[in-house]
Amino acid sequence: MLHKIKTAWFAVAAASVAAPVLADEVNVYSYRQPQLIAPLTDAFTEETGIKVNVAYLNKGMVERMQAEGKRSPADLVFTVDISRLSSVVGADLTQAVQSDVLAANVPAQYRDPDGHWFGLTTRARVVYASKERVKPEEVTTYEDLADPKWKGRICTRSGMHAYNIALTSAMVHHLGEDGAAKWLEGVKDNLARKPQGNDRAQVKAIWAGECDIAIGNTYYMGKMVNDPEQKAWADSVEVLFPTFEGAGTHVNISGVAMAKHAPHPENALKLMEFLTSPAAQEIYAKANFEYPIAPGTEADPLVQSWGTFEADDVNLMTLAGNRPAALRITEEVDFDG
Repeated sequence: MLHKIKTAWFAVAAASVAAPVLADEVNVYSYRQPQLIAPLTDAFTEETGIKVNVAYLNKGMVERMQAEGKRSPADLVFTVDISRLSSVVGADLTQAVQSDVLAANVPAQYRDPDGHWFGLTTRARVVYASKERVKPEEVTTYEDLADPKWKGRICTRSGMHAYNIALTSAMVHHLGEDGAAKWLEGVKDNLARKPQGNDRAQVKAIWAGECDIAIGNTYYMGKMVNDPEQKAWADSVEVLFPTFEGAGTHVNISGVAMAKHAPHPENALKLMEFLTSPAAQEIYAKANFEYPIAPGTEADPLVQSWGTFEADDVNLMTLAGNRPAALRITEEVDFDG
């Protein structure tokens, strides 16, 4: 085992200051919460002796890396949502990676065709439905959310949030821009209130009787079930997996990319391969109630209890390419107005 470098966790310091390059370390910039990363980085260090230094950022990752330029200490970027991954790639802040291990662990639709990013876990964008007021068979497709039968019965967060923009981007792929705009107008007409709050706030609104169905990510159910103050909200709804007509359920990802100026590219590749391994993915997915994507892996039993689904097989970079159209459509229909 390699000698462990005893260094402090990589602090969020001035963008112009680069960390010293040490042989047995790897530096990560992450939008993911510390408790989600620590079990994985600890396991990697135990296995390899390579110290993982993590800078946890709330925002501004692209701007920070651009300011640092070639002096950036970042080896890897961890983030969630295809739009954030594609923005780092689009800013020319990543480098292509070729690895048989990564190719074997990450299905094609969950990695960049040019090798600039690789998915780790997925989450489905689902419908939370009142157990008392909605029958499961009433919700089968995303397109159905625009049906007038739901008028005054739907809650959702802002249409401009990355999670909803990704869903609208998928609608652009499946229905075209005109079809996606018509769909979004229909959903807006069915809202019980103006878009507001986060995904958990929509489930609370169902529990309170303000609406009957809501759009949200699967992992929030796990978070609510394990929160004594929110468990009643979770118990009031059922997770339903709608599909696009003729396709599957919309999913988004968490993923990793190698920084363009990575000072430890060999260590960075080792960490990428470790993170995509079945064992590591199951640890990572369990920590945030997500779905591991490596072949042969299984989700946590709680996640499995929500039911099964077939994910839409469109490559997520296609959806990233539709993001400008989705943003424009959302603004044009004044979804949040």
